[in-house]
Amino acid sequence: MTERKLQISRRGEEMPASPIRKLAPLAYSAEDEGVKIYRLNIGQPDLPTPQKALDALKSIDRDTLEYSPSQGYRSLREALVSYYDRYQIKLTADEIIITSGGSEAVLFAFMSCLNPGDEIIVPEPAYANYMSFAISAGAVIRTVTTTIDEGFCLPKVERFEELINERTKAILICNPNNPTGYLYTQHEMRQIRDLVKKYNLYLFSDEVYREFIYTGSPYISAMHLEGIEQNVVLIDSVSKRYSECGIRIGALITKNKAVRDTVMKFCQARLSPPLIGQIVAEASIEGTEAYSREVYEEYTERRKCLIDGVNRIPGCYTPIPMGAFYTVAKLPVDDAEEFCAWCLREFRYCDEVTPTLQLAPGSDRAPVGETILMAPAAGFYTNPELGKDQVRLAYVLCKDDLRRAIMILEKALEAYNHR
Repeated sequence: MTERKLQISRRGEEMPASPIRKLAPLAYSAEDEGVKIYRLNIGQPDLPTPQKALDALKSIDRDTLEYSPSQGYRSLREALVSYYDRYQIKLTADEIIITSGGSEAVLFAFMSCLNPGDEIIVPEPAYANYMSFAISAGAVIRTVTTTIDEGFCLPKVERFEELINERTKAILICNPNNPTGYLYTQHEMRQIRDLVKKYNLYLFSDEVYREFIYTGSPYISAMHLEGIEQNVVLIDSVSKRYSECGIRIGALITKNKAVRDTVMKFCQARLSPPLIGQIVAEASIEGTEAYSREVYEEYTERRKCLIDGVNRIPGCYTPIPMGAFYTVAKLPVDDAEEFCAWCLREFRYCDEVTPTLQLAPGSDRAPVGETILMAPAAGFYTNPELGKDQVRLAYVLCKDDLRRAIMILEKALEAYNHR
């Protein structure tokens, strides 16, 4: 008998590395040297979690940290009903299922609605983990490409219809969009609704950034679209709106009972969503309106700071994002991933300010230089040739740090292109 070789699964081999985190090892190595890094790669807000939520965490008084119901505590789901009502989204607690972050909600939606080989149409660039969740479910992502030169607006409906076949089961949107910050217009949402209705597709709508909309245009949720109520599966999370990424609380919301019943099977298989996270999330929903206004105003200022700064750098361009806290920027380089890696491996900016800067918490060393960490945008496209000269930037740092990061980006581009 021939010796059998242990092999990695095919889905494991196909699973893409995260463009957001793949350069993290280079960043850790640079930090070990004493380099200060401005992290523009990941949507981790630096703003504090609401005090009300932190107080709830500190005052937990339980003898046992038990399983919660698989669909999440009813009190949290009822609090979310009130939250969504502020956005004219009318729900009952039974139409909300609590998940371990928005990521689990996407995965459970795919697993519940799609068979292996089924296809999902996704505008790209798109959040890279959608591809990972599709691979996990055996589904296939088909993309409609949007372009930076057109501000990432949706292409004409004919581009979608060219992709629709007997295997097409869903359209997936992220609104406001990660990674581009694009906000779909009322016309575009109606265009999507008509496609969903015409071909009887599911509409998966990731709306975790609804609090961050920088335009006077009305917010259009997939839940607002008439005539496709049974087709819509809404994905949500408290991670961004309350700066609570680590508690891992999201939600899957749908009026389709058959979908909810199926999702519950996956929820029961993973037992329960995080107990502590649900306590914190519930405390965050009511009585934090002033917090939310302050956070919104801060991101509005950060957006202006970043966009104005990037567009002043020779050869750089980014459209003005109307939502979320990301933008995709075009850089004057041939390969943005190599440039991003070079910034971490080799580029160290020093000036008279550098010795006074603070390194990561817990470090007592003086910094030996500064650099930046960005997410190469090619990882947000299915075609690796697209987005090669682009990066995704998250404006999750304070304005002083953003200005410093933009200045370092300009210096790094000068040095890189004159090597």
